[in-house]
Order: sequence, then C-alpha cells, then structure tokens
Amino acid sequence: MERQIRRLAWVFLALFVLLFAQINYLQVFASNRLANDPHNVRLILDEYDVDRGDILARDAQTVLARSKPTKGELKYLRAYPHAQLYGHITGFYSLVYGRTGLESSQNDYLSGRAPELFQQTFVDELLGRDKRGASVITTIDPALQEAARRALGSLQGGVAALDPKTGEVLALYANPTFDPNPLASHDREEVVTAFDTLSRDTDKPTLSRAAQELFPPGSTFKLVTAAAALENGMRPDTRFPNPAKLTLPQTTQTLENFGGEHCLGGVPQLTIAQALQVSCNVVFGEIGLQVGADALVAQAERFGFNRDVPFQIPFAEGQFPPESVGPDRLPAVAFSAIGQQDVRANPLQMALVAAAIANGGVEKEPQLVREIRDASGRVIRTFGSKEFGHAVSTRTAAELTAMMVAVVQQGTGVAAQIPGVTVAGKTGTAQVPGGAPHAWFVAFAPAENPRIVVAVVVLNGGSLGSEATGGRVAAPIAKAVIEAALRG
Repeated sequence: MERQIRRLAWVFLALFVLLFAQINYLQVFASNRLANDPHNVRLILDEYDVDRGDILARDAQTVLARSKPTKGELKYLRAYPHAQLYGHITGFYSLVYGRTGLESSQNDYLSGRAPELFQQTFVDELLGRDKRGASVITTIDPALQEAARRALGSLQGGVAALDPKTGEVLALYANPTFDPNPLASHDREEVVTAFDTLSRDTDKPTLSRAAQELFPPGSTFKLVTAAAALENGMRPDTRFPNPAKLTLPQTTQTLENFGGEHCLGGVPQLTIAQALQVSCNVVFGEIGLQVGADALVAQAERFGFNRDVPFQIPFAEGQFPPESVGPDRLPAVAFSAIGQQDVRANPLQMALVAAAIANGGVEKEPQLVREIRDASGRVIRTFGSKEFGHAVSTRTAAELTAMMVAVVQQGTGVAAQIPGVTVAGKTGTAQVPGGAPHAWFVAFAPAENPRIVVAVVVLNGGSLGSEATGGRVAAPIAKAVIEAALRG
C-alpha cells in the first residue's frame, strides 16, 4: 500500500512539473509569439479596444491618421483623412495584414504600450476608460507635401525635401501612391480584395519611388564624383582634356556626352567646375578614372550609399557595389562616375547628398518624427537632430556649392532659377535600357544659408519621353517646392 502511495505521489509530482513547465513556456518563452499571432482573436479584440493615437503633420493640426469609434465588436476604426497624399508615410493599420510605415515603427506610442505612457494607462484603467495611445507629430510640412504633389502631377516619380541643418524631412511624396483606408477596414473581405488589387498593380503603388525604390541617378551623381576629386587633391579649376569621345581602357568602348554633343563647343580643356556646369560626361568619366574606384566608392559611402541610414519608415539606401568597379573593370569606373553602370539611388538618398553639401559637409540623419504627445497633449519625447557623419570638408562643401550655383545660373539647371534667390542645383538624365531616360534634379536654397533641399526624379522622361532632360522636366518641380518653402 505504501509503495502504491509513493508511486502515486511521484506521478502527481511529475504532472506538477509538467504543468509548471507548460505555464512557464506559455508565459515566458512563447508569450511574444502568441501575443503577436495574427490568429489570436483575443489579441485582436484587445488591440482594437485601444483609442489609437493620431499621426499629425508638423503643425500638430493636420491629421494624417486617426481612430474613430464604432458600434461594432472592434471598437475603433483607423482612418486616413488625406489618404493618398500621406499613404507612403503613415502606412496602414490592418486587421489582416498588420502594420506598415509609421503605424509600425511608432506602434508602441500609438497603441499606448510605451513605458512613458504607463501612468496615463494606469489612470485610464482605474477610471474604466479605454486605453489611449499617444500622438506622433511628424516633420512633414503640409504645404510642401501638397506643393510636391501638385508639381509632380500625373508624372510617375518621387520628391523628397529636407531641412539640411536638422535632417527633418519636410516633404516625401511619390506617384503612384495608394489609399490606406480600404486596408484598415473591419471587413476582412474588403481588406483582402484591396490588398490583392494593389499587389497585382504593375506600377507597385505601395512602394514609394521617393524612398523605397532605386534608380540610376545619372548626372546628379557627379556631385559625388566631384566631391571625391576635391577631397583627393583636385580643385574646381583643375583642367581635363575635352575630346568628343572618351576612349575607355581595356575595351574599344567609348563614353559620350548626352546627345553625342561636344562640351562647350569643343574647347581643348575644361575645368571641373565647367564640366559640372554643363554636365560633361566625357570629362567626368576621365575624372572618375583618375580618382579611382576605391575613392569613388569611399566617397559615396560617406554620403550614405551602401550603408544603413536610420529612418523611421522603410528606406532603400543608395547602392554603389564595390565589386562592380574592380581593377579589371575600368570602363565601369567611368560609367559609374556619371551615375550609370550599377549605381542606384532615390530622391531621399540624393537629397541627403545635397543636404551634406548645403550643411558645410556634415550630413544629418533623416528625421520623420519630431515629438510624441500623450492624450492630454503633454510632450513625452522629442527627436532631436542626429549627425550621420562628415561627408566632405567645409572647403569642399563650399566649392561644390559655388559650382552648383553656376549650374543654375548659367548651366543645365537654369529652369530652377528663382528671382531674388540664389539656388544651387544639379541636373541628371539617367539612361535606362529599353526606355526613355529618368529625369533628375537636386537643389538647395538660398545657397548662402540653405533652408531647404529638394531632390526629384521623374521616371522615363514624363510627358517628354526620350526628349526629356533633368533640366527641362525635374528642375521646374524642384523649383515649385523651393518656392513654396521660402514663401512659408
């Protein structure tokens, strides 16, 4: 009898150990996975019981996203009043597909889970109120976002505008865009249908051409090449031969200027400054060969290419693969120096390049969020300016600025001139295999004390197609955004 009791005791002990282990596994080791399981109905009901915080523009008045009370089982519905204008920034908050954009990166604040909101959440629970999230105040200027949308119009492409001194993103708009509202619906069938429609769209409207896609930057990349030259002992008045074509080493291939034209009427030599002013491919190909692949890649990386640049929503940093310009690939070096070959960027990346130049050589991290406010309006966190790195020296930045001013005053960027304002800029016309060229323009103003940097890409020449240039198509768009900023 005593033996049977002992055995039964061991069985109960084993069962207790198993129960203890199971509870610990569920509450400790598997808690995060279970809490984030999209099939967890309890989680979904709890999440939609939260009065999720607003996402606001920098004026703290313009609503980009908000929660609306409902009479259904899910107590709050996410709504996007300006839908397509800010879709790539806010992202969406979906019952089926989760969160993207700021809805994802700022979720702890928006959902009220952040440690800074513990006191508010505790009081809400004591008083029997719904849990309230914090509001996210972005850096976006509504007037500039609208100016970018209006200037780009129906053209496919993207616009990025920054404050060069702080890195704050003032506008970030791309066309095509999308409406997040159907994806936030409480009707699962409507959500799935909307998502499938967007997924099948070959124009990829949920992917921002301003920050998430990469394109050959064309001659706007000559700013990086010029920076590498100046940082490695050359000066703006350093001269190079000006042939009609550049015969490339290791091959019979040649590099030509846009349209096959001869730069500045065929004068024997051009300075680096003159070559940038008229965007001379032949001379910049030669500069690239003399500077060398290692220096070009290193300079691009100081501007953020090939690196992880912190940002609050998905950002595809510029790419300049070192292996694409190895010692046995000298022709690739020349083509990379003019922003072709395997070099890729987007407007946000090129805006960071121009911003570093405008800010005396110091590049700031791009910022999309200014501050967080709790439900009572109290600021609980601010996001200050952060330095990304020193891209170029102060001297090089000043020399590049003077060269970019000449581009707008009497070079390829005259369409960006603004009466009474000194604009510094650089055009780009990037060749695309089998298609019309992409039109680019990067600029900042006023050149003496820059307040805004703008970068624009218009895909496949916009309305001008194969006849497009950055100066004709993209420069007027950048000008419109700069004018809106200076008026403001």
